[in-house]
Amino acid sequence: MKALKYIYITMTAALLAGCSLEQDPISDPSELTQGAATEEVTAVLRDKQAAIDQRTNLYEALRNRQEHWSLDMLLIADAHSDNAYAGTTGAEVVPYETNSIDGSNSVLERDWDRYLEDIAKANVLINGLDELRKQNKVNETEYREWQAEGTLFRAMIMFDMARIWGSFPVITDVAKTITSENIEEVYPTYFPPKKTTQECYEQIISDLEYAEKYAPDFNNTDRTVLTKTVAQAMLAKVYAEKPVQDYKKVIEYANKVINTSGLELEPDYATLWGYNEETKDCVKRNTSEGILEVHYTTGAGNWETWMYGRQLDDWDFYFTWAKWITPSRDLINDFQKEGDDVRFNESVVYYECTWSNYYPASHYPFMYKCRSSYNNRYKLRLADIMLLQAEAYAHEGNSSEAAALVNKIRERVGLKAVSASGDMVETVLHERRLELAFEGQRWFDLCRNGKVEKYMNAVYAKDEGRLPQKRQFDENSYLLPVPQKALDENVNLEQNPGY
Repeated sequence: MKALKYIYITMTAALLAGCSLEQDPISDPSELTQGAATEEVTAVLRDKQAAIDQRTNLYEALRNRQEHWSLDMLLIADAHSDNAYAGTTGAEVVPYETNSIDGSNSVLERDWDRYLEDIAKANVLINGLDELRKQNKVNETEYREWQAEGTLFRAMIMFDMARIWGSFPVITDVAKTITSENIEEVYPTYFPPKKTTQECYEQIISDLEYAEKYAPDFNNTDRTVLTKTVAQAMLAKVYAEKPVQDYKKVIEYANKVINTSGLELEPDYATLWGYNEETKDCVKRNTSEGILEVHYTTGAGNWETWMYGRQLDDWDFYFTWAKWITPSRDLINDFQKEGDDVRFNESVVYYECTWSNYYPASHYPFMYKCRSSYNNRYKLRLADIMLLQAEAYAHEGNSSEAAALVNKIRERVGLKAVSASGDMVETVLHERRLELAFEGQRWFDLCRNGKVEKYMNAVYAKDEGRLPQKRQFDENSYLLPVPQKALDENVNLEQNPGY
């Protein structure tokens, strides 16, 4: 028994030492400084100020930890689909293009770890507020709103994990400190088994329903807040997914979002992405269609932009190596066939460069929706929810309502209306591809509609620019492999089928 305890303690120490919390520090206050976890106390918030600091940490995590929720999401959703090539030659990214991902992939390992770290941050706020409420250190309004923001943040992270891996360990508590005396009790908190997919979605929905009830009201002048409308938008997205698919609920929650006062499509699509050369800043923050935006202001810019192409506020910054997420010929052809110049010009730009991995160096296309350090990044925007509602109507057989929503999106960019005849699901998916290119949607659109094999096994033959396909897409391709490191550390986890 002593040997077993020693092994557990050693494993735990190694895990905690290996966490990447030292990267991209969020701010000085953290779950490590707000209080002390002991054998008796699981909440670590010392007082009301600690809760305020921890709430700030969550918002800073949305803003500063782009790797897993933005950069890597584009790799999964666009380069692992027909929208883009991996772009660079790194061993960690090429398998997304060639469909040869396995459990050793360092990007997936990073994402798994970062997602669990963010869930832990949310749990500190959620559980800590419970303790502060018992001690009358926060009032009822503060308790409800801040906890709702914490559950909404947690649900967003868990939703990404559910879509990528299907299921995962559902952790909602803050672990006690492990000692030799309590290790058998506490160990499962550190290394829990995966829940079923259904249980994962039940937790996500429960968190979102709480947030819809108690989160702050929609703020028309600040689109960076985790509000009731954000929860409603997320519920629409969650109910579109296969494990809990309910098109009536998608339509219901999308209607709540669409009817929110102050939300409307930006009249000019370019406003969403534009950069003002004179002011050296983005064209507009708090856009009329932003449901949840992440802002980067002058002096506090987004490092992510130089991963994709030229950084317009610093033209030559790191423009010396092949960039991630290179637009595919297949996507470019779709834009051109549609005559969709407006959205194409905001999504793709051509530069001369010094590499020719996929195109001639003299005329090389780059992803253009993150073109400066000060671009807004959209976690949720109205056009996405409108088209998601159109998709639900199409599945329900209401082609006229589906077409009407699609045509509102098309009207903004000067495209002719589509008819309500034919396969409206395909029509909506096509529109989502052009409207939401390079926003981390395409792969999940194909998965949600059971179309991965149809599109992805065909694209290699018609897109001569793609690297050779290593493995056919099949029913096991809809989920990605659980990182091998996570399996090695936690014997309660199981690998997804097919890997």
